Amino acid sequence: MVHTCVVTGCRNRRTPGTGLSFYRFPRDPDRKQRWIEAVNREGWIPNDGSRLCSTHFISEMKEPGALEILDKQEDRVEAANALLFLQGQGSAAVGERLQEEHPEEKEQEAIVEESASSSLSTDDEDDDESVSDSKKGKFDAAVNFEDILKALKKENQALRESVEKMSLSENFLRNDAEKVKFYTGLPNYFVLETVMWLLAPHMDGMKNVRLSKFQQLLLTLMRLRLDLRNQDLAYRFGVKVGIVTRTVHQMVNIMSSTLVPTAVFWPSRAELRKNLPAALRTSHPDCAVIIDCFTVPFEEPVSRGNQQQHQQQQRAAATSQGAGTSHNVLKYLIGVAPQGVVTFVSRGVLGNVSDKTLAEGCGFLCKLLPGDIVLASRNLDIADSVAARGALFKIACSYQGETCGSSEGSQLADSSSEMVSVPRHVERVISMVKRRYAMLTGPVESPFTTASERTSNLSTFDKIVQVACALNNLCISAAPLE
Repeated sequence: MVHTCVVTGCRNRRTPGTGLSFYRFPRDPDRKQRWIEAVNREGWIPNDGSRLCSTHFISEMKEPGALEILDKQEDRVEAANALLFLQGQGSAAVGERLQEEHPEEKEQEAIVEESASSSLSTDDEDDDESVSDSKKGKFDAAVNFEDILKALKKENQALRESVEKMSLSENFLRNDAEKVKFYTGLPNYFVLETVMWLLAPHMDGMKNVRLSKFQQLLLTLMRLRLDLRNQDLAYRFGVKVGIVTRTVHQMVNIMSSTLVPTAVFWPSRAELRKNLPAALRTSHPDCAVIIDCFTVPFEEPVSRGNQQQHQQQQRAAATSQGAGTSHNVLKYLIGVAPQGVVTFVSRGVLGNVSDKTLAEGCGFLCKLLPGDIVLASRNLDIADSVAARGALFKIACSYQGETCGSSEGSQLADSSSEMVSVPRHVERVISMVKRRYAMLTGPVESPFTTASERTSNLSTFDKIVQVACALNNLCISAAPLE
Protein backbone atom coordinates (compact mmCIF):
# COMPACT_ATOMS: atom_id res chain seq x y z
CA MET A 1 0.00 0.00 0.00
CA VAL A 2 1.32 3.49 -0.96
CA HIS A 3 0.86 6.07 1.78
CA THR A 4 0.44 9.82 1.15
CA CYS A 5 0.70 12.49 3.83
CA VAL A 6 -2.73 13.89 4.79
CA VAL A 7 -1.45 17.42 5.56
CA THR A 8 -2.86 20.00 3.18
CA GLY A 9 -0.32 20.97 0.55
CA CYS A 10 2.11 18.11 1.44
CA ARG A 11 2.76 15.79 -1.47
CA ASN A 12 5.15 13.38 0.27
CA ARG A 13 4.52 9.76 -0.57
CA ARG A 14 6.11 6.57 0.64
CA THR A 15 8.65 5.73 -2.07
CA PRO A 16 11.94 3.81 -1.84
CA GLY A 17 14.99 5.95 -1.14
CA THR A 18 13.21 9.02 0.24
CA GLY A 19 14.12 8.28 3.87
CA LEU A 20 10.75 9.55 5.02
CA SER A 21 8.70 7.81 7.68
CA PHE A 22 4.92 7.72 7.78
CA TYR A 23 2.94 7.39 11.03
CA ARG A 24 -0.62 6.35 11.66
CA PHE A 25 -2.91 8.27 13.97
CA PRO A 26 -2.83 7.12 17.63
CA ARG A 27 -5.69 5.10 19.10
CA ASP A 28 -5.91 7.17 22.26
CA PRO A 29 -8.82 9.63 21.72
CA ASP A 30 -7.09 12.64 23.31
CA ARG A 31 -3.84 12.22 21.38
CA LYS A 32 -5.73 11.46 18.17
CA GLN A 33 -7.67 14.72 18.56
CA ARG A 34 -4.41 16.66 19.02
CA TRP A 35 -3.11 15.22 15.75
CA ILE A 36 -6.33 16.14 13.92
CA GLU A 37 -6.09 19.72 15.19
CA ALA A 38 -2.46 19.88 14.03
CA VAL A 39 -3.49 18.80 10.52
CA ASN A 40 -5.95 21.73 10.52
CA ARG A 41 -8.46 20.36 7.99
CA GLU A 42 -11.99 21.47 8.77
CA GLY A 43 -14.48 18.61 9.19
CA TRP A 44 -11.87 15.99 8.28
CA ILE A 45 -11.78 12.62 10.14
CA PRO A 46 -8.82 10.19 9.63
CA ASN A 47 -9.33 6.56 8.64
CA ASP A 48 -7.11 3.48 9.02
CA GLY A 49 -5.04 4.46 6.00
CA SER A 50 -4.38 8.08 7.06
CA ARG A 51 -0.68 8.84 7.66
CA LEU A 52 1.52 11.80 8.65
CA CYS A 53 5.00 12.04 7.17
CA SER A 54 8.05 12.61 9.36
CA THR A 55 8.69 16.14 8.00
CA HIS A 56 5.91 17.51 10.22
CA PHE A 57 7.50 16.28 13.47
CA ILE A 58 9.93 18.56 15.29
CA SER A 59 11.72 15.55 16.82
CA GLU A 60 12.53 14.09 13.38
CA MET A 61 15.92 15.80 13.32
CA LYS A 62 16.69 14.80 16.88
CA GLU A 63 15.64 11.20 17.38
CA PRO A 64 14.75 9.56 14.06
CA GLY A 65 15.55 6.07 15.38
CA ALA A 66 12.67 5.99 17.86
CA LEU A 67 10.11 6.98 15.22
CA GLU A 68 11.37 4.57 12.57
CA ILE A 69 10.44 1.55 14.66
CA LEU A 70 6.79 1.75 13.60
CA ASP A 71 7.79 2.35 9.99
CA LYS A 72 9.88 -0.82 9.90
CA GLN A 73 7.12 -2.77 11.59
CA GLU A 74 4.58 -1.56 9.05
CA ASP A 75 6.89 -2.58 6.22
CA ARG A 76 7.09 -6.10 7.60
CA VAL A 77 3.33 -6.32 8.12
CA GLU A 78 2.56 -5.01 4.64
CA ALA A 79 5.06 -7.42 3.07
CA ALA A 80 3.47 -10.33 4.88
CA ASN A 81 -0.03 -9.13 3.94
CA ALA A 82 0.93 -8.88 0.29
CA LEU A 83 2.52 -12.34 0.25
CA LEU A 84 -0.42 -14.07 1.95
CA PHE A 85 -2.89 -12.15 -0.17
CA LEU A 86 -1.21 -13.53 -3.28
CA GLN A 87 -1.49 -17.02 -1.75
CA GLY A 88 -5.24 -16.55 -1.40
CA GLN A 89 -5.33 -16.34 2.39
CA GLY A 90 -6.43 -12.71 2.64
CA SER A 91 -4.84 -9.95 4.64
CA ALA A 92 -7.45 -9.57 7.37
CA ALA A 93 -6.33 -12.67 9.29
CA VAL A 94 -2.66 -11.90 8.81
CA GLY A 95 -2.55 -8.93 11.12
CA GLU A 96 -4.29 -10.85 13.87
CA ARG A 97 -1.93 -13.79 13.45
CA LEU A 98 1.14 -11.57 13.53
CA GLN A 99 -0.15 -9.81 16.62
CA GLU A 100 -0.69 -13.19 18.32
CA GLU A 101 2.75 -14.47 17.32
CA HIS A 102 4.57 -11.17 18.03
CA PRO A 103 2.95 -9.44 21.00
CA GLU A 104 6.15 -7.49 21.58
CA GLU A 105 5.65 -5.61 18.31
CA LYS A 106 2.27 -4.43 19.55
CA GLU A 107 3.95 -3.04 22.62
CA GLN A 108 6.55 -1.32 20.46
CA GLU A 109 3.78 0.21 18.32
CA ALA A 110 2.09 1.69 21.39
CA ILE A 111 5.40 3.10 22.54
CA VAL A 112 6.14 4.67 19.17
CA GLU A 113 2.67 6.18 18.98
CA GLU A 114 3.20 7.75 22.36
CA SER A 115 6.54 9.09 21.15
CA ALA A 116 5.05 10.47 17.93
CA SER A 117 2.20 12.16 19.80
CA SER A 118 4.52 13.84 22.23
CA SER A 119 6.71 15.09 19.37
CA LEU A 120 4.08 17.67 18.43
CA SER A 121 5.46 19.86 21.22
CA THR A 122 8.88 21.52 21.13
CA ASP A 123 9.89 20.11 24.51
CA ASP A 124 13.10 18.05 24.10
CA GLU A 125 12.40 16.20 27.33
CA ASP A 126 9.35 14.54 25.73
CA ASP A 127 11.54 13.15 22.96
CA ASP A 128 14.00 11.80 25.51
CA GLU A 129 11.17 10.12 27.39
CA SER A 130 9.83 8.49 24.20
CA VAL A 131 13.26 7.09 23.37
CA SER A 132 13.63 5.85 26.94
CA ASP A 133 10.19 4.22 26.78
CA SER A 134 11.15 2.55 23.51
CA LYS A 135 14.28 1.05 25.06
CA LYS A 136 12.29 -0.02 28.09
CA GLY A 137 9.72 -1.70 25.82
CA LYS A 138 12.46 -3.68 24.10
CA PHE A 139 13.79 -4.79 27.47
CA ASP A 140 10.35 -5.86 28.67
CA ALA A 141 9.79 -7.82 25.47
CA ALA A 142 13.07 -9.69 26.00
CA VAL A 143 12.07 -10.55 29.55
CA ASN A 144 8.71 -11.81 28.30
CA PHE A 145 10.45 -14.04 25.77
CA GLU A 146 12.46 -15.67 28.55
CA ASP A 147 9.32 -16.27 30.61
CA ILE A 148 7.52 -17.74 27.62
CA LEU A 149 10.49 -19.99 26.85
CA LYS A 150 10.57 -21.28 30.42
CA ALA A 151 6.83 -21.94 30.37
CA LEU A 152 7.10 -23.82 27.09
CA LYS A 153 9.97 -25.95 28.38
CA LYS A 154 7.99 -26.79 31.50
CA GLU A 155 4.94 -27.68 29.45
CA ASN A 156 7.05 -29.77 27.09
CA GLN A 157 8.54 -31.72 30.00
CA ALA A 158 5.10 -32.33 31.49
CA LEU A 159 3.79 -33.60 28.16
CA ARG A 160 6.80 -35.91 27.78
CA GLU A 161 6.22 -37.38 31.22
CA SER A 162 2.52 -37.82 30.49
CA VAL A 163 3.19 -39.61 27.20
CA GLU A 164 5.84 -41.81 28.83
CA LYS A 165 3.42 -42.83 31.57
CA MET A 166 0.80 -43.79 28.99
CA SER A 167 3.25 -45.71 26.80
CA LEU A 168 3.75 -49.41 27.51
CA SER A 169 7.21 -49.22 29.06
CA GLU A 170 8.93 -49.56 32.43
CA ASN A 171 7.53 -46.29 33.77
CA PHE A 172 4.03 -47.45 32.85
CA LEU A 173 4.20 -50.28 35.41
CA ARG A 174 6.81 -49.12 37.92
CA ASN A 175 5.41 -48.45 41.42
CA ASP A 176 1.97 -49.74 40.43
CA ALA A 177 1.39 -53.32 41.56
CA GLU A 178 -2.21 -53.33 40.32
CA LYS A 179 -1.13 -52.60 36.76
CA VAL A 180 1.56 -55.29 36.98
CA LYS A 181 -1.02 -57.86 38.13
CA PHE A 182 -3.50 -56.87 35.44
CA TYR A 183 -1.12 -56.88 32.49
CA THR A 184 1.37 -59.62 33.46
CA GLY A 185 -0.23 -61.78 36.18
CA LEU A 186 2.85 -61.30 38.38
CA PRO A 187 2.38 -59.96 41.92
CA ASN A 188 4.55 -56.82 41.69
CA TYR A 189 7.15 -54.97 39.66
CA PHE A 190 10.04 -56.54 41.57
CA VAL A 191 9.09 -60.03 40.33
CA LEU A 192 8.62 -58.69 36.79
CA GLU A 193 12.04 -57.05 36.97
CA THR A 194 13.56 -60.33 38.17
CA VAL A 195 12.06 -62.18 35.20
CA MET A 196 13.44 -59.51 32.89
CA TRP A 197 16.87 -59.91 34.48
CA LEU A 198 16.80 -63.67 33.85
CA LEU A 199 15.71 -63.36 30.23
CA ALA A 200 17.65 -60.28 29.07
CA PRO A 201 20.98 -62.08 28.32
CA HIS A 202 19.16 -64.51 26.03
CA MET A 203 17.37 -61.77 24.08
CA ASP A 204 20.45 -60.24 22.48
CA GLY A 205 19.90 -62.20 19.28
CA MET A 206 16.37 -60.83 18.80
CA LYS A 207 16.51 -58.07 16.20
CA ASN A 208 13.67 -55.70 16.93
CA VAL A 209 14.49 -52.02 16.63
CA ARG A 210 10.91 -50.92 17.31
CA LEU A 211 10.49 -52.60 20.71
CA SER A 212 12.81 -52.63 23.70
CA LYS A 213 13.58 -55.86 25.54
CA PHE A 214 11.15 -54.90 28.27
CA GLN A 215 8.40 -54.17 25.75
CA GLN A 216 8.96 -57.53 24.05
CA LEU A 217 8.54 -59.30 27.41
CA LEU A 218 5.51 -57.17 28.30
CA LEU A 219 3.89 -57.83 24.92
CA THR A 220 4.30 -61.60 25.38
CA LEU A 221 2.97 -61.57 28.94
CA MET A 222 -0.05 -59.53 27.82
CA ARG A 223 -0.67 -62.12 25.10
CA LEU A 224 -0.68 -64.91 27.68
CA ARG A 225 -2.38 -62.98 30.45
CA LEU A 226 -5.23 -61.27 28.58
CA ASP A 227 -5.35 -63.55 25.50
CA LEU A 228 -5.22 -60.48 23.27
CA ARG A 229 -5.08 -61.04 19.54
CA ASN A 230 -1.97 -60.08 17.59
CA GLN A 231 -3.75 -57.24 15.79
CA ASP A 232 -4.79 -55.71 19.12
CA LEU A 233 -1.23 -55.88 20.43
CA ALA A 234 0.06 -54.38 17.19
CA TYR A 235 -2.20 -51.35 17.72
CA ARG A 236 -1.19 -51.00 21.37
CA PHE A 237 2.56 -51.13 20.72
CA GLY A 238 2.51 -49.32 17.37
CA VAL A 239 4.08 -52.15 15.34
CA LYS A 240 3.05 -54.50 12.55
CA VAL A 241 1.22 -57.76 13.20
CA GLY A 242 4.18 -59.75 11.88
CA ILE A 243 6.43 -58.23 14.54
CA VAL A 244 3.96 -59.22 17.26
CA THR A 245 3.73 -62.81 15.99
CA ARG A 246 7.49 -63.18 15.72
CA THR A 247 8.08 -61.60 19.12
CA VAL A 248 5.61 -63.88 20.91
CA HIS A 249 7.07 -67.05 19.40
CA GLN A 250 10.65 -66.00 20.12
CA MET A 251 9.92 -64.93 23.68
CA VAL A 252 7.99 -68.14 24.42
CA ASN A 253 10.97 -70.18 23.20
CA ILE A 254 13.36 -68.17 25.38
CA MET A 255 11.16 -68.43 28.47
CA SER A 256 10.64 -72.14 27.86
CA SER A 257 14.37 -72.83 27.80
CA THR A 258 15.35 -70.36 30.52
CA LEU A 259 12.47 -69.71 32.91
CA VAL A 260 10.76 -73.11 32.97
CA PRO A 261 13.82 -75.09 34.21
CA THR A 262 14.29 -72.45 36.91
CA ALA A 263 10.71 -72.37 38.21
CA VAL A 264 9.21 -75.78 37.32
CA PHE A 265 11.34 -78.61 38.71
CA TRP A 266 10.91 -81.80 40.68
CA PRO A 267 12.00 -81.14 44.29
CA SER A 268 14.11 -83.53 46.31
CA ARG A 269 12.50 -85.78 48.89
CA ALA A 270 14.18 -83.84 51.69
CA GLU A 271 12.71 -80.55 50.46
CA LEU A 272 9.25 -82.11 50.18
CA ARG A 273 9.31 -83.50 53.71
CA LYS A 274 10.74 -80.30 55.18
CA ASN A 275 7.85 -78.15 53.93
CA LEU A 276 5.08 -80.77 53.91
CA PRO A 277 1.70 -79.23 54.88
CA ALA A 278 0.05 -80.37 58.11
CA ALA A 279 -2.82 -81.94 56.13
CA LEU A 280 -0.46 -84.66 54.89
CA ARG A 281 2.27 -84.73 57.50
CA THR A 282 0.60 -87.52 59.50
CA SER A 283 -1.30 -89.46 56.86
CA HIS A 284 1.14 -89.34 53.92
CA PRO A 285 4.59 -88.09 54.94
CA ASP A 286 6.08 -89.55 51.74
CA CYS A 287 3.67 -87.78 49.36
CA ALA A 288 5.73 -86.61 46.41
CA VAL A 289 3.07 -85.21 44.08
CA ILE A 290 -0.66 -84.80 43.50
CA ILE A 291 -1.64 -85.30 39.86
CA ASP A 292 -4.58 -84.75 37.55
CA CYS A 293 -5.34 -84.06 33.88
CA PHE A 294 -6.83 -80.96 32.27
CA THR A 295 -7.83 -80.08 28.72
CA VAL A 296 -7.68 -76.98 26.52
CA PRO A 297 -9.82 -76.70 23.35
CA PHE A 298 -8.22 -75.77 20.05
CA GLU A 299 -9.63 -74.34 16.84
CA GLU A 300 -8.46 -76.98 14.36
CA PRO A 301 -7.22 -80.57 14.57
CA VAL A 302 -3.61 -80.80 15.68
CA SER A 303 -1.03 -82.11 13.24
CA ARG A 304 2.06 -83.48 14.93
CA GLY A 305 3.63 -85.16 11.96
CA ASN A 306 2.25 -88.64 12.73
CA GLN A 307 -1.04 -88.83 10.89
CA GLN A 308 -1.27 -92.63 11.19
CA GLN A 309 -1.06 -92.49 14.99
CA HIS A 310 -3.62 -89.73 14.98
CA GLN A 311 -6.09 -91.85 13.03
CA GLN A 312 -5.49 -94.88 15.28
CA GLN A 313 -6.20 -92.78 18.37
CA GLN A 314 -9.42 -91.52 16.81
CA ARG A 315 -10.60 -95.07 16.01
CA ALA A 316 -9.71 -96.25 19.52
CA ALA A 317 -11.64 -93.39 21.05
CA ALA A 318 -14.66 -94.10 18.84
CA THR A 319 -14.86 -97.74 19.96
CA SER A 320 -14.09 -97.15 23.64
CA GLN A 321 -16.96 -97.01 26.11
CA GLY A 322 -17.48 -94.13 28.45
CA ALA A 323 -15.00 -91.92 26.67
CA GLY A 324 -16.41 -88.45 27.19
CA THR A 325 -13.42 -86.43 26.07
CA SER A 326 -13.81 -84.43 22.87
CA HIS A 327 -11.39 -84.83 19.98
CA ASN A 328 -10.78 -81.10 19.53
CA VAL A 329 -8.96 -80.58 22.83
CA LEU A 330 -5.38 -80.86 24.02
CA LYS A 331 -4.90 -82.95 27.13
CA TYR A 332 -2.19 -82.33 29.72
CA LEU A 333 -1.00 -84.15 32.83
CA ILE A 334 -0.01 -81.80 35.64
CA GLY A 335 1.76 -82.61 38.88
CA VAL A 336 1.52 -80.34 41.91
CA ALA A 337 3.60 -80.55 45.07
CA PRO A 338 1.69 -80.58 48.38
CA GLN A 339 3.04 -77.05 48.93
CA GLY A 340 1.02 -75.79 45.95
CA VAL A 341 3.66 -75.30 43.24
CA VAL A 342 3.62 -77.01 39.85
CA THR A 343 6.44 -79.54 39.60
CA PHE A 344 5.56 -81.28 36.33
CA VAL A 345 3.65 -80.49 33.11
CA SER A 346 3.40 -82.90 30.20
CA ARG A 347 3.18 -82.01 26.54
CA GLY A 348 -0.29 -81.81 25.07
CA VAL A 349 -1.86 -84.77 23.28
CA LEU A 350 -5.19 -85.24 21.56
CA GLY A 351 -8.02 -85.38 24.05
CA ASN A 352 -9.13 -88.88 23.08
CA VAL A 353 -6.00 -90.47 24.58
CA SER A 354 -6.45 -92.32 27.88
CA ASP A 355 -5.01 -91.08 31.18
CA LYS A 356 -2.80 -94.15 31.39
CA THR A 357 -1.35 -93.64 27.92
CA LEU A 358 -0.69 -89.98 28.66
CA ALA A 359 0.97 -90.71 32.03
CA GLU A 360 3.15 -93.49 30.68
CA GLY A 361 4.27 -91.55 27.60
CA CYS A 362 5.00 -88.08 29.00
CA GLY A 363 7.98 -88.93 31.24
CA PHE A 364 6.14 -88.47 34.52
CA LEU A 365 6.96 -91.96 35.84
CA CYS A 366 10.69 -91.32 35.46
CA LYS A 367 10.48 -88.68 38.19
CA LEU A 368 9.31 -91.14 40.87
CA LEU A 369 11.56 -92.73 43.48
CA PRO A 370 10.92 -95.94 45.44
CA GLY A 371 8.70 -95.18 48.40
CA ASP A 372 7.07 -92.07 46.87
CA ILE A 373 3.31 -91.67 47.18
CA VAL A 374 1.32 -90.30 44.25
CA LEU A 375 -2.10 -88.88 45.14
CA ALA A 376 -5.05 -88.24 42.83
CA SER A 377 -8.70 -87.38 43.27
CA ARG A 378 -9.82 -90.09 40.84
CA ASN A 379 -8.60 -93.35 39.39
CA LEU A 380 -6.20 -92.61 36.52
CA ASP A 381 -5.51 -96.34 35.93
CA ILE A 382 -1.77 -95.94 36.48
CA ALA A 383 -1.37 -97.88 39.72
CA ASP A 384 0.55 -100.71 38.00
CA SER A 385 2.83 -98.29 36.20
CA VAL A 386 3.54 -96.40 39.42
CA ALA A 387 4.16 -99.64 41.31
CA ALA A 388 6.70 -100.66 38.69
CA ARG A 389 8.80 -97.67 39.82
CA GLY A 390 8.58 -98.78 43.47
CA ALA A 391 6.11 -96.01 44.29
CA LEU A 392 2.51 -96.08 45.49
CA PHE A 393 -0.60 -94.63 43.85
CA LYS A 394 -3.51 -93.58 46.08
CA ILE A 395 -6.91 -92.10 45.41
CA ALA A 396 -7.90 -89.43 47.92
CA CYS A 397 -11.46 -89.34 49.24
CA SER A 398 -13.80 -86.71 47.85
CA TYR A 399 -15.54 -86.17 51.20
CA GLN A 400 -14.92 -86.91 54.84
CA GLY A 401 -15.57 -90.49 55.99
CA GLU A 402 -15.44 -92.03 52.48
CA THR A 403 -12.81 -94.64 51.71
CA CYS A 404 -11.85 -94.82 48.04
CA GLY A 405 -9.94 -97.72 46.64
CA SER A 406 -7.42 -97.52 43.84
CA SER A 407 -7.01 -100.06 41.13
CA GLU A 408 -5.12 -103.28 41.67
CA GLY A 409 -1.74 -102.82 43.35
CA SER A 410 -2.60 -99.63 45.22
CA GLN A 411 -3.55 -99.13 48.84
CA LEU A 412 -6.70 -97.65 50.30
CA ALA A 413 -6.63 -93.96 51.01
CA ASP A 414 -7.15 -92.68 54.53
CA SER A 415 -10.57 -91.40 55.50
CA SER A 416 -9.38 -88.85 58.02
CA SER A 417 -10.59 -85.27 57.93
CA GLU A 418 -7.12 -84.14 56.87
CA MET A 419 -7.75 -85.66 53.43
CA VAL A 420 -10.87 -83.65 52.69
CA SER A 421 -8.96 -80.87 50.92
CA VAL A 422 -6.75 -83.15 48.81
CA PRO A 423 -9.18 -83.84 45.93
CA ARG A 424 -9.59 -80.12 45.25
CA HIS A 425 -5.92 -79.25 45.59
CA VAL A 426 -4.84 -79.77 41.98
CA GLU A 427 -8.10 -78.32 40.70
CA ARG A 428 -7.41 -75.10 42.58
CA VAL A 429 -3.92 -74.84 41.11
CA ILE A 430 -5.15 -75.53 37.55
CA SER A 431 -7.96 -73.02 37.98
CA MET A 432 -5.51 -70.43 39.33
CA VAL A 433 -3.13 -70.86 36.39
CA LYS A 434 -5.97 -70.51 33.89
CA ARG A 435 -7.37 -67.45 35.65
CA ARG A 436 -3.95 -65.86 35.77
CA TYR A 437 -3.21 -66.56 32.08
CA ALA A 438 -6.43 -66.54 30.07
CA MET A 439 -4.78 -67.96 26.97
CA LEU A 440 -4.91 -71.39 28.66
CA THR A 441 -8.70 -71.34 28.61
CA GLY A 442 -8.64 -71.64 24.81
CA PRO A 443 -9.59 -72.07 22.13
CA VAL A 444 -5.98 -72.33 20.98
CA GLU A 445 -5.23 -70.83 17.57
CA SER A 446 -3.90 -73.35 15.04
CA PRO A 447 -0.46 -71.67 14.54
CA PHE A 448 0.34 -72.40 18.20
CA THR A 449 -0.46 -76.12 17.94
CA THR A 450 2.26 -77.02 15.42
CA ALA A 451 5.73 -78.05 16.51
CA SER A 452 7.80 -74.91 17.05
CA GLU A 453 11.11 -76.66 16.34
CA ARG A 454 12.01 -79.60 14.16
CA THR A 455 14.12 -81.13 16.93
CA SER A 456 11.36 -80.85 19.53
CA ASN A 457 8.01 -82.57 19.88
CA LEU A 458 6.68 -79.61 21.85
CA SER A 459 4.33 -77.21 20.14
CA THR A 460 4.42 -73.51 20.88
CA PHE A 461 1.31 -73.90 23.00
CA ASP A 462 2.93 -76.73 24.99
CA LYS A 463 5.66 -74.26 25.87
CA ILE A 464 3.07 -71.61 26.69
CA VAL A 465 1.42 -73.98 29.19
CA GLN A 466 4.77 -74.68 30.83
CA VAL A 467 5.68 -70.98 30.89
CA ALA A 468 2.32 -70.13 32.49
CA CYS A 469 2.95 -72.72 35.21
CA ALA A 470 6.45 -71.34 35.77
CA LEU A 471 5.14 -67.78 36.09
CA ASN A 472 2.43 -69.02 38.45
CA ASN A 473 5.11 -70.59 40.66
CA LEU A 474 6.80 -67.19 40.95
CA CYS A 475 3.70 -65.79 42.61
CA ILE A 476 3.29 -66.02 46.37
CA SER A 477 1.85 -69.38 47.42
CA ALA A 478 -0.16 -70.75 44.54
CA ALA A 479 -2.64 -72.86 46.54
CA PRO A 480 -1.37 -74.12 49.91
CA LEU A 481 -2.83 -77.38 51.17
CA GLU A 482 -3.78 -76.63 54.76
